[in-house]
Amino acid sequence: MKAIALVGDRSSAVRAHSRIPAIIEALREREQVDLDVYWVPTPEAAEPGVLSGYAGIWLTPGSPYRSEAGAVTAARIARTEGIPFLGTCGGFQHAMLEFARDVCALPAARHAENEDGGGDALIAELSCSLVGHEGAVNLAAGSLAESLLGASRTIERYHCSYGIATGYLDLLRAHGMRFSGADDDGEVRVAELPGHPFYLATLFQPELAGDGTDPHPVIRGFARAAWASAR
Repeated sequence: MKAIALVGDRSSAVRAHSRIPAIIEALREREQVDLDVYWVPTPEAAEPGVLSGYAGIWLTPGSPYRSEAGAVTAARIARTEGIPFLGTCGGFQHAMLEFARDVCALPAARHAENEDGGGDALIAELSCSLVGHEGAVNLAAGSLAESLLGASRTIERYHCSYGIATGYLDLLRAHGMRFSGADDDGEVRVAELPGHPFYLATLFQPELAGDGTDPHPVIRGFARAAWASAR
């Protein structure tokens, strides 16, 4: 199947949701990457077989999702089956949640936006909200993120209030997650999995860059990886 699954609860209130299909259309014209896109609501993503056969999985913004389990399942399938994966904003957060639960043996890892109590949250409220903000991201040398951007520093747009609690970073790193982008204060903004065909998660939203007619390098890289996997 030459198609990307856009996992998320599509809504006209989420700006990213109206931009993503247009960005993919622009990619068809600029990159000759002929990929269809299908929206998969998070409750459906949790069902067996729903995400089978897709060339790529994009866990889109728009949390809290209707189904945390569906969002986590999307990240798990992409990671374990070697399917090119992009997680942006809430997608980043739930990809980290999946990795902590399934790889780091933290089944109780939780997202503070989704539930109350139960100890510390892996995904916690940021000390300063990034909703509507723009900021610098410094990229690690030799990382996938740096190779896609072609630079060691970039300015990106955000619309989120949650990120990884710093107390869990070393555990995630020890199990193979690479944090390849951070702001000027060292706060994590990008994560990737070395050895995976394409696994990249950004707290920033590349789909909000520009006017959508020139897709962000992160999205171009993801689409190229999905296209290659489908051939």
